[in-house]
Amino acid sequence: MSIGLLGRKVGMTQIFTEEGDAIPVTVVEMAPNTVVRVKREDGPDGYNAVLLGYGEANTKRLKRPRAGLFEKAGVEPTRFLREARVDTTDELEGIEAGGTLDVSRFAAGQRVDVIGTTKGRGFTGVIKRHNFAQPKMTHGTHEAFRHGGSLGNATTPGRVVKGRKMAGRYGNERVTIQNVKVVRVEPEHNLLVLKGGLPGPNGRLIYVQPAAKASK
Repeated sequence: MSIGLLGRKVGMTQIFTEEGDAIPVTVVEMAPNTVVRVKREDGPDGYNAVLLGYGEANTKRLKRPRAGLFEKAGVEPTRFLREARVDTTDELEGIEAGGTLDVSRFAAGQRVDVIGTTKGRGFTGVIKRHNFAQPKMTHGTHEAFRHGGSLGNATTPGRVVKGRKMAGRYGNERVTIQNVKVVRVEPEHNLLVLKGGLPGPNGRLIYVQPAAKASK
């Protein structure tokens, strides 16, 4: 794995190429992430990782263990923390606790993976949640216009099989979108412009890291 950065989804817009083609993009505000702690495999932790902090924290609501973590690092408390593991110690070169990592780590044309949480849509039926086909509305159909149909056999197994697609909570799930193209990087404004849509509503926290798999 590689070191990524935390940021917030600003919203979607479009940009135009020199040929006049419109490209849908999502703008991500990515203020410099604070390096709270650096872990190395030859240290007490036993593995290589970087603990990143993002956003302003309310110090009145900060628990003592977390406050001690920031105090030991000598950095201002942050609202969010995320650990980024790396494979080798060489990737930690030049990264020290108390420093920062900014959006200049990315480059236009690079492929990245975006991790975020989708919009929560509450309790929904099977048609919206699982894309079931809707039964016909005529010719004797009644009281079952948006139902899921049969749930299983009566005698054997005599119960609803585990994993059956049914109505329930829809959305609010952690998802990863792979191989998203970086269209533009603006370090002076702490902005990262990515092609296409990203999970979650505007303002939602997301994590962007170099792509783990090569683009096809």
